[in-house]
Amino acid sequence: MEKSSVYVDGDEEALRFKWIESEKAGCDLGEVAIRKWVQCHWWGYLRARWLEHLQGKRFWVELDRGDFGLLQRKFHENTVLLDRILDRLKSGQENLDIINWAMDWNIPMDPVVQILEALDINSRRLAHRFEEINKS
Repeated sequence: MEKSSVYVDGDEEALRFKWIESEKAGCDLGEVAIRKWVQCHWWGYLRARWLEHLQGKRFWVELDRGDFGLLQRKFHENTVLLDRILDRLKSGQENLDIINWAMDWNIPMDPVVQILEALDINSRRLAHRFEEINKS
């Protein structure tokens, strides 16, 4: 299985973004464009990689080894609920948003909380290492 790094791949994404933004501006935007990518896109990028890891699609070395393929091993009794929660996570929603959604739709809270606790999104956040990308 191929092992990937969110930092290496993220740096490549940021550099592509810098190139595109620099082309649009007609000059090299350098660090400003990289900072903009980190500010605007890092968290969404990281969440997408985390979901790939949970689904067992791609192993990201910075993410918890035990989380790899977690969705293939758990929640078989709540696949529809899991899919709805994952849709919300993919769109950038947080735990509180999902709990409010479940309450609004009268969805039993126990399975929602069990899924959210198992996914534990709040402990899966990684800060971008901005200094490293500037060495590229």
